[in-house]
Amino acid sequence: MLLKGKTAVVTGGSRGIGLAIVKRFLEEGANVALCGSREETAQRALDGILAENPDAPVMAIWPSVADEAELEAAFRQVAERFGGLDIVCNNAGISQSTSLDDYTPEEFDKIIEINVKGVLNGCQAASRVLGEGGVIINTSSMVSKMGQPSGVAYPMSKFAVNGITISLARELGPRGIRVNAVAPGVTATDMVACLPEELIAPIEAGIPLKRVGQPEDVANAFVYLASDLASYVTGEVLAVDGGMTV
Repeated sequence: MLLKGKTAVVTGGSRGIGLAIVKRFLEEGANVALCGSREETAQRALDGILAENPDAPVMAIWPSVADEAELEAAFRQVAERFGGLDIVCNNAGISQSTSLDDYTPEEFDKIIEINVKGVLNGCQAASRVLGEGGVIINTSSMVSKMGQPSGVAYPMSKFAVNGITISLARELGPRGIRVNAVAPGVTATDMVACLPEELIAPIEAGIPLKRVGQPEDVANAFVYLASDLASYVTGEVLAVDGGMTV
């Protein structure tokens, strides 16, 4: 029960890594607000959790991460419901693999709006609602260190997430707020799970631990950084990638 008595918000919490974070936080005793991009997806994820545990201290919200005022209002709603807010996980994001010559301004702007502005908005809203001892955890990526063969806007956005994390750790540290990031590697989300074995096998062969990560592997890192076990850890970008960026 590493998070007993704590209240957390997880953006991008309706599926994949985000949903795994929500479930692990609940297992560790936290109250959790699951934040989806749309009401229907957030409610569907909430219904799934409550079907397994009707007494789970969980609620659904669906503010736009592109709107800081909307995020702040939602965070205050969560704090009012559970008596405070302690942890904000800025996990919402979108991926992209468009080649450089094919990028349109609209496609590029969408990545920046969600992956960079969305994280910064979440941090700003968190700063205004969290008290001393609060925790912000952002989702980065393995490609923030390695880059990727196409879709340059995606690794660029995750480089930006690292910069936001490290800078805000310095700015918010004097207020007792810790800011860290988790950088997942290849993880068995819906997209990866749908790949045929002939594509998965060479990916696994290139990972030092010789397996694709599970969402729970990444969620466990969020639990650690959110808990008092990491009370002296801030400004860290924690790789959870099976050794890919060693």
